[in-house]
Amino acid sequence: MTSPETDRRMLEALVCPQTQTTLRYDPDRQELISMAAGLAFPIRDGIPIMLLSAARELNGD
Repeated sequence: MTSPETDRRMLEALVCPQTQTTLRYDPDRQELISMAAGLAFPIRDGIPIMLLSAARELNGD
């Protein structure tokens, strides 16, 4: 379930800025996950933050 501010179609159109691969949406953590890059991009107030500097490393999550 997405937050009211987050448009699922918009999320499905986004790709990882590092690898250009598909992202997986994690509704519990409000993140977009790039398995290929091993990064999670935060969604803040319904806005995906697609900056490498804002991403966290997955570390086996």
